[in-house]
Amino acid sequence: MSDRTPIIAGNWKMHRDHLEAIQLVQKLAYHLNEVDYEGQEVVVCPPFVALRSIQTLIQSDKLPIGLGAQNCHPEDEGAFTGEISVPMLARLDVSYVICGHSERRALFGETDADVAAKARAVQRHGLRPVLCVGEVKEEREAGRAVEVVVSQLRGSLDGLTIDDPDALVIAYEPVWAIGTGLTATPDDAQEMCATIRAELGERVGSQIAAAMRIQYGGSVKPGNIRQLMAQPDIDGALVGGASLSSEDFALIVGHRR
Repeated sequence: MSDRTPIIAGNWKMHRDHLEAIQLVQKLAYHLNEVDYEGQEVVVCPPFVALRSIQTLIQSDKLPIGLGAQNCHPEDEGAFTGEISVPMLARLDVSYVICGHSERRALFGETDADVAAKARAVQRHGLRPVLCVGEVKEEREAGRAVEVVVSQLRGSLDGLTIDDPDALVIAYEPVWAIGTGLTATPDDAQEMCATIRAELGERVGSQIAAAMRIQYGGSVKPGNIRQLMAQPDIDGALVGGASLSSEDFALIVGHRR
Protein backbone atom coordinates (compact mmCIF):
# COMPACT_ATOMS: atom_id res chain seq x y z
CA MET A 1 0.00 0.00 0.00
CA SER A 2 1.35 3.41 -0.99
CA ASP A 3 1.93 6.20 1.52
CA ARG A 4 0.73 8.72 -1.07
CA THR A 5 -2.40 10.59 -0.01
CA PRO A 6 -5.05 10.10 -2.71
CA ILE A 7 -6.83 13.14 -4.10
CA ILE A 8 -10.39 12.95 -5.43
CA ALA A 9 -11.19 16.13 -7.35
CA GLY A 10 -14.38 17.14 -9.10
CA ASN A 11 -14.00 19.24 -12.26
CA TRP A 12 -17.36 20.88 -12.83
CA LYS A 13 -16.32 22.46 -16.15
CA MET A 14 -18.84 25.09 -17.34
CA HIS A 15 -21.70 23.90 -15.14
CA ARG A 16 -23.52 25.40 -12.14
CA ASP A 17 -23.95 29.06 -11.24
CA HIS A 18 -22.86 30.21 -7.79
CA LEU A 19 -26.18 29.41 -6.13
CA GLU A 20 -26.31 25.93 -7.64
CA ALA A 21 -22.68 25.47 -6.64
CA ILE A 22 -23.48 26.21 -3.01
CA GLN A 23 -26.32 23.70 -3.05
CA LEU A 24 -24.12 21.04 -4.64
CA VAL A 25 -21.38 21.35 -2.02
CA GLN A 26 -23.92 21.46 0.81
CA LYS A 27 -25.50 18.24 -0.45
CA LEU A 28 -22.09 16.64 -0.95
CA ALA A 29 -21.11 17.46 2.63
CA TYR A 30 -24.41 15.99 3.84
CA HIS A 31 -23.72 12.69 2.07
CA LEU A 32 -20.18 12.36 3.39
CA ASN A 33 -19.14 11.44 6.88
CA GLU A 34 -15.94 11.97 8.81
CA VAL A 35 -14.36 8.68 7.80
CA ASP A 36 -14.76 9.51 4.08
CA TYR A 37 -12.27 12.35 4.40
CA GLU A 38 -9.68 10.38 6.34
CA GLY A 39 -6.50 9.56 4.47
CA GLN A 40 -7.45 11.40 1.29
CA GLU A 41 -8.10 14.87 -0.06
CA VAL A 42 -11.46 15.92 -1.47
CA VAL A 43 -11.42 18.89 -3.85
CA VAL A 44 -14.06 20.67 -5.92
CA CYS A 45 -13.22 22.81 -8.97
CA PRO A 46 -16.21 25.01 -9.78
CA PRO A 47 -16.35 27.74 -12.44
CA PHE A 48 -14.57 30.99 -11.58
CA VAL A 49 -17.80 32.82 -10.71
CA ALA A 50 -18.57 30.31 -7.94
CA LEU A 51 -15.15 30.24 -6.26
CA ARG A 52 -15.88 33.00 -3.74
CA SER A 53 -19.22 31.48 -2.78
CA ILE A 54 -17.70 28.04 -2.24
CA GLN A 55 -14.75 29.53 -0.35
CA THR A 56 -17.17 31.22 2.04
CA LEU A 57 -19.22 28.04 2.47
CA ILE A 58 -16.15 25.89 3.17
CA GLN A 59 -14.87 28.38 5.75
CA SER A 60 -18.18 29.05 7.48
CA ASP A 61 -19.17 25.38 7.74
CA LYS A 62 -15.57 24.25 8.39
CA LEU A 63 -15.81 21.67 5.61
CA PRO A 64 -12.73 19.48 5.00
CA ILE A 65 -12.99 20.14 1.27
CA GLY A 66 -10.30 21.79 -0.83
CA LEU A 67 -10.92 24.36 -3.52
CA GLY A 68 -9.53 24.13 -7.02
CA ALA A 69 -9.68 26.29 -10.14
CA GLN A 70 -10.06 25.01 -13.68
CA ASN A 71 -7.57 27.31 -15.40
CA CYS A 72 -5.41 30.41 -14.96
CA HIS A 73 -3.32 32.92 -16.88
CA PRO A 74 0.47 32.64 -16.59
CA GLU A 75 0.97 36.37 -15.88
CA ASP A 76 0.27 37.89 -12.48
CA GLU A 77 -1.56 40.90 -13.93
CA GLY A 78 -1.90 42.91 -17.11
CA ALA A 79 -4.05 43.84 -20.09
CA PHE A 80 -5.51 40.35 -20.56
CA THR A 81 -9.24 40.93 -20.80
CA GLY A 82 -11.29 38.07 -19.46
CA GLU A 83 -8.39 36.24 -17.84
CA ILE A 84 -7.82 35.22 -14.21
CA SER A 85 -4.40 35.32 -12.54
CA VAL A 86 -2.99 32.96 -9.93
CA PRO A 87 -2.70 35.72 -7.27
CA MET A 88 -6.45 36.30 -7.66
CA LEU A 89 -7.04 32.60 -7.09
CA ALA A 90 -4.69 32.50 -4.12
CA ARG A 91 -6.73 35.22 -2.38
CA LEU A 92 -9.74 32.90 -2.61
CA ASP A 93 -7.87 30.10 -0.81
CA VAL A 94 -7.63 28.03 -3.97
CA SER A 95 -5.18 25.17 -3.41
CA TYR A 96 -5.10 23.48 -6.82
CA VAL A 97 -5.26 24.74 -10.41
CA ILE A 98 -5.95 22.42 -13.35
CA CYS A 99 -3.40 23.05 -16.10
CA GLY A 100 -3.62 21.64 -19.60
CA HIS A 101 -6.94 19.83 -19.44
CA SER A 102 -7.55 18.14 -22.77
CA GLU A 103 -10.46 20.48 -23.48
CA ARG A 104 -8.15 23.46 -23.06
CA ARG A 105 -5.63 21.85 -25.37
CA ALA A 106 -8.17 20.80 -28.02
CA LEU A 107 -10.69 23.65 -27.95
CA PHE A 108 -8.47 26.59 -27.04
CA GLY A 109 -5.22 25.56 -28.68
CA GLU A 110 -3.09 25.34 -25.55
CA THR A 111 0.36 23.94 -26.23
CA ASP A 112 2.72 22.15 -23.88
CA ALA A 113 4.60 25.45 -23.54
CA ASP A 114 1.38 27.23 -22.53
CA VAL A 115 0.65 24.55 -19.96
CA ALA A 116 4.16 24.73 -18.54
CA ALA A 117 3.93 28.54 -18.22
CA LYS A 118 0.66 28.23 -16.30
CA ALA A 119 2.02 25.48 -14.06
CA ARG A 120 5.08 27.58 -13.28
CA ALA A 121 2.84 30.51 -12.32
CA VAL A 122 0.78 28.25 -10.06
CA GLN A 123 3.89 26.98 -8.31
CA ARG A 124 5.36 30.48 -8.03
CA HIS A 125 2.46 31.50 -5.83
CA GLY A 126 2.48 28.42 -3.64
CA LEU A 127 -0.46 26.61 -5.23
CA ARG A 128 -0.32 23.15 -6.78
CA PRO A 129 -0.86 22.47 -10.48
CA VAL A 130 -2.94 19.49 -11.52
CA LEU A 131 -1.12 18.87 -14.78
CA CYS A 132 -3.15 16.91 -17.33
CA VAL A 133 -1.83 14.65 -20.06
CA GLY A 134 -3.57 12.13 -22.29
CA GLU A 135 -3.93 10.70 -25.78
CA VAL A 136 -6.84 10.81 -28.23
CA LYS A 137 -8.49 7.68 -29.62
CA GLU A 138 -6.61 7.74 -32.93
CA GLU A 139 -3.27 7.94 -31.12
CA ARG A 140 -4.11 4.99 -28.90
CA GLU A 141 -5.35 2.90 -31.82
CA ALA A 142 -2.12 3.69 -33.69
CA GLY A 143 -0.08 2.43 -30.74
CA ARG A 144 1.27 5.91 -29.98
CA ALA A 145 -0.36 6.47 -26.59
CA VAL A 146 2.84 6.20 -24.55
CA GLU A 147 4.81 8.33 -27.01
CA VAL A 148 2.17 11.07 -26.93
CA VAL A 149 1.72 11.12 -23.16
CA VAL A 150 5.46 11.12 -22.43
CA SER A 151 5.97 13.95 -24.94
CA GLN A 152 3.18 16.00 -23.36
CA LEU A 153 4.58 15.35 -19.90
CA ARG A 154 8.09 16.44 -20.85
CA GLY A 155 6.89 19.61 -22.56
CA SER A 156 4.42 20.54 -19.84
CA LEU A 157 7.00 20.14 -17.06
CA ASP A 158 9.48 22.48 -18.73
CA GLY A 159 10.92 24.91 -16.20
CA LEU A 160 9.01 23.50 -13.23
CA THR A 161 10.77 22.98 -9.93
CA ILE A 162 10.02 19.55 -8.53
CA ASP A 163 12.08 19.09 -5.40
CA ASP A 164 9.02 18.17 -3.36
CA PRO A 165 6.68 15.31 -4.36
CA ASP A 166 3.75 17.44 -3.25
CA ALA A 167 4.69 20.25 -5.64
CA LEU A 168 2.19 19.11 -8.26
CA VAL A 169 -0.27 16.40 -9.21
CA ILE A 170 -0.31 14.65 -12.58
CA ALA A 171 -3.67 13.66 -14.06
CA TYR A 172 -3.73 11.03 -16.78
CA GLU A 173 -6.88 11.54 -18.80
CA PRO A 174 -7.27 9.49 -21.98
CA VAL A 175 -9.16 11.97 -24.14
CA TRP A 176 -11.26 9.24 -25.75
CA ALA A 177 -12.70 8.40 -22.32
CA ILE A 178 -13.75 11.92 -21.27
CA GLY A 179 -17.50 12.38 -21.34
CA THR A 180 -17.95 9.40 -23.65
CA GLY A 181 -18.91 6.77 -21.09
CA LEU A 182 -15.82 4.82 -22.12
CA THR A 183 -13.21 4.16 -19.47
CA ALA A 184 -9.70 2.84 -19.74
CA THR A 185 -9.55 -0.58 -18.12
CA PRO A 186 -7.90 -0.53 -14.71
CA ASP A 187 -4.94 -2.38 -16.24
CA ASP A 188 -4.61 0.15 -19.09
CA ALA A 189 -4.87 3.07 -16.68
CA GLN A 190 -2.31 1.49 -14.37
CA GLU A 191 0.09 0.84 -17.22
CA MET A 192 0.03 4.47 -18.32
CA CYS A 193 0.25 5.86 -14.79
CA ALA A 194 3.25 3.59 -14.15
CA THR A 195 4.81 4.89 -17.38
CA ILE A 196 4.25 8.46 -16.19
CA ARG A 197 5.84 7.67 -12.84
CA ALA A 198 8.85 6.10 -14.57
CA GLU A 199 9.25 9.20 -16.74
CA LEU A 200 9.02 11.41 -13.65
CA GLY A 201 11.72 9.27 -12.09
CA GLU A 202 14.03 10.03 -15.01
CA ARG A 203 13.46 13.74 -14.42
CA VAL A 204 13.31 14.16 -10.64
CA GLY A 205 14.72 10.91 -9.28
CA SER A 206 12.99 7.72 -8.28
CA GLN A 207 12.46 8.71 -4.64
CA ILE A 208 10.51 11.89 -5.40
CA ALA A 209 8.67 10.24 -8.31
CA ALA A 210 7.57 7.36 -6.08
CA ALA A 211 5.95 9.85 -3.70
CA MET A 212 4.20 11.98 -6.35
CA ARG A 213 0.47 11.61 -6.92
CA ILE A 214 -0.98 10.56 -10.27
CA GLN A 215 -4.72 10.75 -10.81
CA TYR A 216 -6.84 9.02 -13.41
CA GLY A 217 -9.56 10.97 -15.22
CA GLY A 218 -11.99 9.74 -17.84
CA SER A 219 -15.61 8.75 -17.14
CA VAL A 220 -14.89 7.91 -13.50
CA LYS A 221 -18.08 6.65 -11.87
CA PRO A 222 -19.15 4.99 -8.61
CA GLY A 223 -19.10 1.67 -10.47
CA ASN A 224 -15.43 1.77 -11.48
CA ILE A 225 -13.70 3.86 -8.80
CA ARG A 226 -12.77 0.91 -6.57
CA GLN A 227 -11.05 -0.99 -9.37
CA LEU A 228 -9.17 2.12 -10.47
CA MET A 229 -8.08 3.05 -6.96
CA ALA A 230 -6.86 -0.49 -6.33
CA GLN A 231 -4.08 0.02 -8.87
CA PRO A 232 -0.66 0.69 -7.33
CA ASP A 233 0.16 3.81 -9.38
CA ILE A 234 -3.26 5.50 -9.32
CA ASP A 235 -3.54 7.97 -6.48
CA GLY A 236 -6.94 9.48 -7.02
CA ALA A 237 -9.36 10.63 -9.67
CA LEU A 238 -10.16 13.77 -11.63
CA VAL A 239 -13.91 13.37 -11.93
CA GLY A 240 -15.97 15.18 -14.55
CA GLY A 241 -19.68 14.54 -15.06
CA ALA A 242 -20.16 12.39 -11.97
CA SER A 243 -18.95 15.24 -9.75
CA LEU A 244 -22.05 17.26 -10.74
CA SER A 245 -24.18 14.79 -8.79
CA SER A 246 -23.71 15.07 -5.04
CA GLU A 247 -24.83 11.46 -4.63
CA ASP A 248 -22.48 10.05 -7.28
CA PHE A 249 -19.51 12.12 -6.19
CA ALA A 250 -20.11 11.12 -2.58
CA LEU A 251 -20.07 7.46 -3.61
CA ILE A 252 -16.79 8.04 -5.45
CA VAL A 253 -15.25 9.81 -2.46
CA GLY A 254 -16.61 7.11 -0.14
CA HIS A 255 -15.47 4.19 -2.27
CA ARG A 256 -13.62 2.64 0.69
CA ARG A 257 -16.81 2.01 2.65
